[in-house]
Amino acid sequence: MIRRESALLIVIDIQGNLFQAMPDKENLLVNTVKMIKGAKVFNLPILATEQMPEKLGPTIPPVRRELNGVEPIGKESFSCWQNNHFKKKLEALGRRDAIIIGIESHVCVYQTAIDLIENDHCVYIVTDAVSSRTGENCNTGLAAMKSAGAHLTSTEMILFELLRNAGDAQFKEIHKIVK
Repeated sequence: MIRRESALLIVIDIQGNLFQAMPDKENLLVNTVKMIKGAKVFNLPILATEQMPEKLGPTIPPVRRELNGVEPIGKESFSCWQNNHFKKKLEALGRRDAIIIGIESHVCVYQTAIDLIENDHCVYIVTDAVSSRTGENCNTGLAAMKSAGAHLTSTEMILFELLRNAGDAQFKEIHKIVK
């Protein structure tokens, strides 16, 4: 099971034109916001990325507001791990449990997950907070990540796994987020 002390949240490419192409983007946005709020409750480090923001646009405003001071790392590589700035920030944190949300499941999320797994990270993919332009591509990406060793989870499942106990001081805050 994931532990707060070793976990971080990675928010991949929830930006402008790319986000607009996602099916069920309202649900994606709701769960993205829940995950960011939950990460803040647990004081988890958060890293965010933008795929070629000059072409695809910046992180969408509701997510940017929730990130509140987390500056997205611009990248050209599909895998976040292939970006030196991202890799240095991640390694400096010393956290090995990566909770991943974002788009697209079969491209940037997938390639990042595989690179992290190959570099001794434990990867948790929040299935209701990732998406692709088609359901088939999203499902293919999820299946490939699971086959490679990633743990598939959901927003509520991972937040309650991090919480572990209804007597925890953060219970009320997490309960408000998932309601």
